[in-house]
Amino acid sequence: MVASLRLPSLTSLLFPATTRYPAALRRTVCLRNRTASGFATAPSGTASPETKSEVGRLRSDQSVTPRSQDFNAWYVDIIASAELADYGPVRGTMVIRPYGYAIWEAIQEYLNVKFKETGHSNMYFPQFIPYSFIEKEASHVEGFSPELALVTVGGGKELEEKLVVRPTSETIVNHMFTQWIHSYRDLPLMVNQWANVTRWEMRTKPFIRTLEFLWQEGHTAHATPEEAEKEAKQMIEIYTRFAFEQTAIPVIAGRKSKLETFAGADITYTIEAMMGDRKALQAGTSHNLGQNFSRAFGTQFQDENGERQHVWQTSWAVSTRFVGGIIMTHGDDKGLMLPPKIAPIQVVIVPIWKKDTEKAGVLSAVSSVKEVLQTAGVRVKLDDTEQQTAGWKFNFWEMKGVPLRIEIGPRDVTSNCVVVSRRDIPGKAGKVFGISMDPSTLVAYVKEKLDEIQSSLLEKAISFRDSNIVDVTSYDELKDAISAGKWARGPWSASDSDEERVKEETGATIRCFPFEQSHGTKTCLMTGNPAEEVAIFAKSY
Repeated sequence: MVASLRLPSLTSLLFPATTRYPAALRRTVCLRNRTASGFATAPSGTASPETKSEVGRLRSDQSVTPRSQDFNAWYVDIIASAELADYGPVRGTMVIRPYGYAIWEAIQEYLNVKFKETGHSNMYFPQFIPYSFIEKEASHVEGFSPELALVTVGGGKELEEKLVVRPTSETIVNHMFTQWIHSYRDLPLMVNQWANVTRWEMRTKPFIRTLEFLWQEGHTAHATPEEAEKEAKQMIEIYTRFAFEQTAIPVIAGRKSKLETFAGADITYTIEAMMGDRKALQAGTSHNLGQNFSRAFGTQFQDENGERQHVWQTSWAVSTRFVGGIIMTHGDDKGLMLPPKIAPIQVVIVPIWKKDTEKAGVLSAVSSVKEVLQTAGVRVKLDDTEQQTAGWKFNFWEMKGVPLRIEIGPRDVTSNCVVVSRRDIPGKAGKVFGISMDPSTLVAYVKEKLDEIQSSLLEKAISFRDSNIVDVTSYDELKDAISAGKWARGPWSASDSDEERVKEETGATIRCFPFEQSHGTKTCLMTGNPAEEVAIFAKSY
């Protein structure tokens, strides 16, 4: 669906007619209009509301639905209870709250370094794109038309040309590249932007698929096809390492099928992650665009022989979808379970006392421990608020997925020790008593445990992934695997129409042809013809 937007007047922005309620009442009113998708019922004039089977899903005052009982309800409950996001007033939009945004900032911080290390510079392109730009690349406009949001009125007047609210930036990037690139000496040109994107999605899910989301998108131009291919593969490798090393998500990297390739690209590379409900999540993509956009926009350069050539291009992106992937990979019935490297808070300190005479000694000890850990580079939070009990705080920080909790009470002060609890090991098994407050001992212990948690979460996710991938040799076996909720991996050389048939009959798509392929002769599971590669099929978000 193409959405046409009319820009409001300044008066309506400064003096909105909407009735304002006190904060507490306003939250109650909003929450009662929640829908199954995880978004508020839309006011008149916005996209139509979805089904109301889970009204009130995102309520912070209700218990979390067990993950095994209803994965989708569990997911939305976690987002609310961990204070990651809330609904925007327009159906399909969300407000990312500070804790959720802090996770996105951790993603940004890591990737920004990697982008700059590989020669890319940050910049920014306009959010509004002339509709004629979108029309220049045929497959691109065909692929994105159903998701476009259009601006037709501005300043109270009909616009001479419709403007597209950025769905992606290949078109406007090429328009500018055409003005900046003249000679082979101007290449390679490699840029990245951190921005928001608008796609008019019909079925939405917080962080995973929303009308507007945040991402980074890289764009590069090269003199040769070999350089562009090298760049596209280099970026998917950066994403792969990020997923494994930072988020503890064991993605499978590979090439998309022709039907699943980005609109306007020659080749799309992807990282596919298995979520806790065994659905696939496309967590990042890198596209070799060939010369499709440069030919459409006339982006040329003069080579060393004085000949005019079209540039070869790539684009690549990850988004706030990764936050949803972290939740669905590692979370449990107690809430988030954040890998330490991506956690905004790695250690929370909870002081415990009963008598007023114990308070000063305990607070002095926790302040010292906090300073020691912060000095050592650990992201630490001291929860010394007195409005809630220690037990309430334990549950609250477990919900937020903080990897380690340190407890200090009067006895611990006397013995100069602390109690340490791991988020990934529930109950008494994850609690260790008598860890010395000596700075060198405590810092070494905390860092060791954070490393152990990071490794443990990855190992657990790898085990879950591998135990839910079935190797198949026939279409019947593929259907059985998908019906059982698993991923199917098998030799494939069939046609696009056969691929469509699999999607229609099973609901599964080819997630990728993995880079890691077994050697030897293969027979296509669908046709019986020789096959050079195996493909992975799965239902997906």
